Amino acid sequence: MENLTHSKRFIKTIEFVNFHLKKDSSILDLGIKNKLSEMMSSQGYNIINTKGEDLDVDFKEYVESKYDCITAFEIFEHMLAPFNILNNLKSEKLIASVPLKLWFSSAYWNENDDRDKHYHEFEIKQFNFLLKKTGWVIKDSQKWTSPDNTKIGIRPLLRNFYPRYYIVYCERV
Repeated sequence: MENLTHSKRFIKTIEFVNFHLKKDSSILDLGIKNKLSEMMSSQGYNIINTKGEDLDVDFKEYVESKYDCITAFEIFEHMLAPFNILNNLKSEKLIASVPLKLWFSSAYWNENDDRDKHYHEFEIKQFNFLLKKTGWVIKDSQKWTSPDNTKIGIRPLLRNFYPRYYIVYCERV
């Protein structure tokens, strides 16, 4: 069922991107090539992905680059200090999504992979403040749920009502 959750997130993300960007836009996607970036490429976007480096420390080669937009889909929660890259990006547009902190579920933490952990699961006000402090103005945002109808219990039920994902379109001040 995880694929249905991803599919819903991918569809909503692409709809959001389509609303804010022209199809031939050049995009630097902060994250390795993946199914979502491939879907966006197939729709006409010119996507360049990062190479999987630790963007907490190895981000300088990307901040001076000129792209129509920077995208960051489900990446900032894996960084200890997303402030640094957000503060230094020279692009004028940013589209980013993050998982929201859910009061009934602890943050994702893969014990076997140091890079597959959520150091942050944001409240909307926290992510908005991070963007404001780094010089971004939010022009549009959406949030959505991630229901899991394959499991029975209180948490799967609550996932139908509490938003899990938050996406923003920002411009530089």
